[in-house]
Amino acid sequence: MLPADLEISTDPARLDVDLVHAFLTTSYWAAGRLRAVVERSIANSICFGAYTSGRQVAFGRAITDRAVYAYFADIFVVPEFRGRGIGKRLVSAMLDHPDVAAVNGVQLRTRDAHGLYAAFGFGPVINANELMARYRS
Repeated sequence: MLPADLEISTDPARLDVDLVHAFLTTSYWAAGRLRAVVERSIANSICFGAYTSGRQVAFGRAITDRAVYAYFADIFVVPEFRGRGIGKRLVSAMLDHPDVAAVNGVQLRTRDAHGLYAAFGFGPVINANELMARYRS
C-alpha cells in the first residue's frame, strides 16, 4: 500500500547521498561506483527522491537537455519499501516533470523491471540497430 505521507521531491538538498551511494554500489548497473561520481551525477541531473516519515526510500534521476531527449538512470526503491507502489509513483513523477514531459523521447535501461516501465509506455527500442555506444574498458 502506498504510504499516505509519500512525497516526491526534486530538491537536491533533501537527498540522502549516503543512501544513494550505498545502494548504487551494490546494484548490478553501478557496482563499485565511487562516491565522487555519484555526487557529480546528482549535480548534473534532475534528481527525484521519494520520502515517507522523513526518510528517503527511493531515488531516480533524469539526464536531459530539457528540449528533445531524456534518459532515466539509477532508479531504485529501498528493498523494505518495495511492493507498495512507490516505484510507480516515482516514475510517474519523473515523466510528469515539466523538463521531461515535453521531450520527444525518454530511454532507460533495465534487466529486471520491464513490467514496471511497460506500464508507462516504455518498450523495445525502435530501430535498435541505429543505436551505438562507446564504453570505457
